Amino acid sequence: MAKWECTVCGYIYDPAVGEEGVAKPGTSFEELPEDYICPECGVGKDLFEEVE
Repeated sequence: MAKWECTVCGYIYDPAVGEEGVAKPGTSFEELPEDYICPECGVGKDLFEEVE
């Protein structure tokens, strides 16, 4: 699964790790709720880009 980076602050969402209180390990970025926000700076999913 691809990692996703916040284009504002650089936070990386790693689906292999998930995010405490939001997503279990193995949850892809696409499976996160539409109202997901960056835990570091608070921007929405639309400001994340897939990391190669």
